[in-house]
Amino acid sequence: MSELDLFKGNSLVNSDLFKSLQSTADNLAGGAGGGGMRRISFRGGRFRELVGGEQVNVNSSGSLNVVILDAAKISRSYYAGTYDPENPSGPTCWSADTQAPSPDVPQEQRQASRCADCPMNVRGSGQGETRACRFAQRVAVALEGSYDKVYQAQLSATSVFGKAVDGKMPMQAYANYLSAHKAPPSAVVTQMYFDDNSDVPKLFFKAARPLNEDELKEVIELREHADVQKAITFSVAQSDKVAGQAAPKKSNNVLEKKAAAPVEDSTPVEEPKKVSKKEEVKASDNDLGDLVDAWDDDE
Repeated sequence: MSELDLFKGNSLVNSDLFKSLQSTADNLAGGAGGGGMRRISFRGGRFRELVGGEQVNVNSSGSLNVVILDAAKISRSYYAGTYDPENPSGPTCWSADTQAPSPDVPQEQRQASRCADCPMNVRGSGQGETRACRFAQRVAVALEGSYDKVYQAQLSATSVFGKAVDGKMPMQAYANYLSAHKAPPSAVVTQMYFDDNSDVPKLFFKAARPLNEDELKEVIELREHADVQKAITFSVAQSDKVAGQAAPKKSNNVLEKKAAAPVEDSTPVEEPKKVSKKEEVKASDNDLGDLVDAWDDDE
C-alpha cells in the first residue's frame, strides 16, 4: 500500500452523507468556529467509563479504540483556588470560544472582558510557568464495535496541541494528518493511548483501521443522535461526581489566584499557534508509513 487509500471500492465515498463527516475534522484541527451523559475520563492514567458521574468501568490497558463522532471548538476554563478531585466544582470563569467570557459567567467572576487581556492567561499565573486559564476540547465518541451509545471525552491542552514526533500525534496533528489524506475522523477507528513519559494523563492518537461499510452506516446514523450535540456543547455543570455545583466566588487573595487546574490539564503547554497547510501536509507525509504499516499488520 503506497498511499492512504482507505475507502477504495466503498460506494458511500461519493455520497453527501460521507462528505458531511469531514466537517468534524475542521473543529479537531483547530478550525474556528448534562446529567446522564456517558463520559470517558482519563483520570489516573486509566480510561474510565462514567455514567451520570458514576464510574461503571475501568480500562487499564493504556489504549482505547473509538470512533470520533463530532468535536466542539476549543474552550477555556479558569479555576480559582486549589483543585480538589474529591470535591470537584465548576470553574470560576470560562469561555466557549477562547475569545471572551461566556455570557453565563457571572459578572463578579469574570477575570477580564477579553481572554487576550486576562491576567489568568499570563504565563506564571498557574502552577509553575503555566497559565491559570486552560484550554480544553470536548469530543463525542463511540467505542469500537458499539455504535449505539455516545460518550463525551474532554481533552486537555497537552492532548490537543503539539507536533507529531516519531509518529506520536496530539489531536490537532492527528486531525490534520487525516485531513491531508481525505479521511474523515468519523470513518476511521482511532486508537487513543497514553503518553508513558508524561506525569499527568496525556493522550496521543493514531488510526487503527477504516470502518467497513456496515459500520460506516451505523456511525452516520449515530451522528444524528441528540446525545452527540449534547456531548460537545460547552457546559460548566458537567464533571465527575457533581452536576451543577456553583462555581467558587472570585477571590482577592493573590495566593488563591495562583490556580491549580484539574490534574488532567496541569502540564505546561504553549499558546496554540497557527500551522500552515504546508507544514500540516509535511507532518502527515512523515507519519504515513507508520500508519499504513499498522493497517497492513492487522490484515
